[in-house]
Amino acid sequence: MNLDFGLYYDEDDNVFAANITHNLGRMAKECGVYLALWRPEELLATHARHITDILEAGLARLEDGGALSYVEFSPKNGWGDYGSFVDFVRKVLDACKNNPNAKIHTWI
Repeated sequence: MNLDFGLYYDEDDNVFAANITHNLGRMAKECGVYLALWRPEELLATHARHITDILEAGLARLEDGGALSYVEFSPKNGWGDYGSFVDFVRKVLDACKNNPNAKIHTWI
């Protein structure tokens, strides 16, 4: 199971799309970005600008704590890891900063 995260202006104008294994959900919860990425509607976040601060804070936690502090949240089945999750959060954050008025679309 994967999380697909996208940004778009209208149905024919997707500006960003990325996916990552749902197995990294626990790591996302621990660094504080789970709702912003998996369930933005629960935060009433409809546009990229609504989650930028959350992603920045979560990325800082991931980078400041480093891989060792997040190793325990790595999936036991080996699908997904700290490095790929940091890259994913960084890419989503960059896309949100570059497209603050884009709408968020997630699907699991």
